Amino acid sequence: MFGWEFPPHIAGGLGTACYGMTKGLAYNDVDVFFVMPSASGDEDESAVKIINASDVAIDTVSATVDEFLGKVQFVHIGTNMVPYVDPQDFTKIVEEERKRQIKGFRVQYGQKYKFSGKYGANLMEEVARYAMVGATIAMQYKDQFDVIHAHDWLTYAAGIAAKKISGKPLVIHVHATSFDRASDNAIDTRVFALEKMGMEAADKIMAVSNLTRNIVINKYGIDPSKVVAVHNAVDFDEFKQMEVKRGVDDKIVTFLGRITYQKGPEYFIEAANKVLKKCDNVRFVMAGNGDLMNRSIRRVAKLGIADKFHFTGFLRGRQVYEMLKASDVYIMPSVSEPFGISPLEAMQMGVPSIISKQSGCAEILNNVIKTDYWDIDAMADAIHSIISY
Repeated sequence: MFGWEFPPHIAGGLGTACYGMTKGLAYNDVDVFFVMPSASGDEDESAVKIINASDVAIDTVSATVDEFLGKVQFVHIGTNMVPYVDPQDFTKIVEEERKRQIKGFRVQYGQKYKFSGKYGANLMEEVARYAMVGATIAMQYKDQFDVIHAHDWLTYAAGIAAKKISGKPLVIHVHATSFDRASDNAIDTRVFALEKMGMEAADKIMAVSNLTRNIVINKYGIDPSKVVAVHNAVDFDEFKQMEVKRGVDDKIVTFLGRITYQKGPEYFIEAANKVLKKCDNVRFVMAGNGDLMNRSIRRVAKLGIADKFHFTGFLRGRQVYEMLKASDVYIMPSVSEPFGISPLEAMQMGVPSIISKQSGCAEILNNVIKTDYWDIDAMADAIHSIISY
């Protein structure tokens, strides 16, 4: 299994989902080697063997670099493409780049590459190098595994490399697509290309909802017969009996997630403003961080509701469940949510949830209030009803 993160060091739901799946597989007597770019050493290995890609030397793939590059030529992603050149010059540039890459790869051949495992500026380079490590691991463990399972676009190239080297079937897991992260005309074409490559190479594709399955079929042109929807689940019995001391008597309405376009934080703020015009005994909490955080803080200040609006920053582990336990309403106003695991967590903690109709979990959750993400009047009505009655 190729992932990018694993608890306790996670940036979002991907690591949590991988953790749950490895536990489920272990429960059913399946041995899992979980590969990640940069392990910290404190991961829970009770159900899984962690392979730290930063500890793997790229030296067991083949006798020559050229043979290896022939097998996994897609690994190399050109980052310095020149947009305006004629065909002859373009061919020359590509050939020079190929030679430079082979020369550069020779230097690293037999060495280890220290991955950051983050989502930083050199993410594309890390994805490419991760594919090289994926091929190496496939050679080393060829007789010890039956199936390759790769999560999201970051790991698809590694999964394909492992498949080419080992000949074993590849299952890819689609937790989100480019169309969830941005509007149709603003997607990252490099990420889209990697996603499509992974989907076409896969023997089976698991999507986290029918919403995501339809995107895979319609936007990427994939044969419907190989795409199956498998809804996510939650498992955290240890937190159910948790007691939390609240510091205020007011009702608490919580948004918990990345503060980014996809999650709809701006709709949450506008709905909060409408509710606060009607009643005063309520506070709103935005738990998380992201690229829209500063803009959200400015908007809250401009609306004059900062005394009733709290930003906690990123919460992890037990903090998440403490926040949910202290809440009277949980709201997920996502513009596009492939699944959305947090309402399940809120419901497990006994918190009523409001979710957007544009979310995968809306397919399986009946005991929630569903609104369109853009309908701030309906959202405000739902919040007001729950805290009042």
